[in-house]
Amino acid sequence: MRLEVKDLTVLYDRAMVLNKVSLHVDDGEMVGLVGPNGAGKTTLLHAVAGLVKWEKDSLKGTVGGKITLRGSVTLDGEELIRLPSHEIVSRGLVLCPERGRPFREMTVHENLIAGAYLCRDKVVLEENLERVYQLFPILKNRANQVSGTVSGGERTMLAIGRSLMAQPRFLLVDEPSVGLAPRVKEDLFERIKDVHGMGITVLMTEQDIGFAFDLAARNYVLSQGQMMAEGTPEELLANETVRKSYLGM
Repeated sequence: MRLEVKDLTVLYDRAMVLNKVSLHVDDGEMVGLVGPNGAGKTTLLHAVAGLVKWEKDSLKGTVGGKITLRGSVTLDGEELIRLPSHEIVSRGLVLCPERGRPFREMTVHENLIAGAYLCRDKVVLEENLERVYQLFPILKNRANQVSGTVSGGERTMLAIGRSLMAQPRFLLVDEPSVGLAPRVKEDLFERIKDVHGMGITVLMTEQDIGFAFDLAARNYVLSQGQMMAEGTPEELLANETVRKSYLGM
C-alpha cells in the first residue's frame, strides 16, 4: 500500500496553510512528520483523511470561512481527494486524531465498538476487540468507565484502539505523545511499535523530535506549511540548517 501526496495546498479563506506539500509512504513503513506547533501537520492528515473539503473552483481561493484544497492524494494509485471520509476508511486508511477525542459520554467499550461501524460481521468485530484489549490491557479494565473520565494516556490508547477496530491497513496518527508524562510516553512508544508490527503502515505527526526519530526510520520536516526536508534521523540531524532552523536544536 502506497500513499502519495503531491502538491497539496490548503487554504483557510485566502490564507495558505499548506503550500504544495508532497510526500510518500510505502507499504510497511513507519514515517514521521515533524515540525513545530502551527506547521500544518494536523491539517495535512485531515486533508489525507477526507476531512478537508475539495471544491471545483478552489484554484481561485475561497471566501466566507471556507476551507478548500487542491493537489492530489492517492492510495495505491486511487485518487482520494474528492472521496468522503467514510469511503476513505473503507479503503483501509484511518485517522487517529490528536488528544484522542473520544465520545466523552460513552464508555470505553462503546467508543471501541463505534470504531467498527463499517464491520457487519460480529465474529470479526469480537476478534478485533480482543486484539485491542490484548494490545491495551488497561482499556479492558476500563471497559465500563465513561470515556470522559479516563487519563490522558488512556485516552490516547483508546483513540488508537478505536482506530484499530476499523481494521486499517494504513494508520494516520496525529501527535500521539502530546501532553503525556515521560513514563506514559514510553509505554505508548512500545504500543505504537506493536501496531506497526501487526503489518499496519503508519504516518505519524509529532512535535517531540526524539519520540518521532526513535520510532520512524524516515521523517519529513514541515514548517509554516512547507516541506523543508526529508531523510533518516541521522541525515536530518547531520544537516545544520535543518537542525537549527526547523528542529530547534
